[in-house]
Amino acid sequence: MKIEVLGSGCPTCKKLYEITQKAVSELGLDANVEYTTDVQKIIQMGLMQSPVLAINNNPVMVGFNSDIEKIKGIIKRNI
Repeated sequence: MKIEVLGSGCPTCKKLYEITQKAVSELGLDANVEYTTDVQKIIQMGLMQSPVLAINNNPVMVGFNSDIEKIKGIIKRNI
């Protein structure tokens, strides 16, 4: 499983990356969370907003959300 946060490198994007890492840890998943600042990759996904949470190269959430329980739910639904 590949979990990735894509963003521009802004503080909001970095915060989503940190929250996602914590969510993966709390769920006990054996997955690394990657952080990518390649804006072209976001555009290739057909998106014009960041940050993006992607699982197995599929965007599952666009925009920032600080609710770790919501992020854990999104991850569980998409693994």
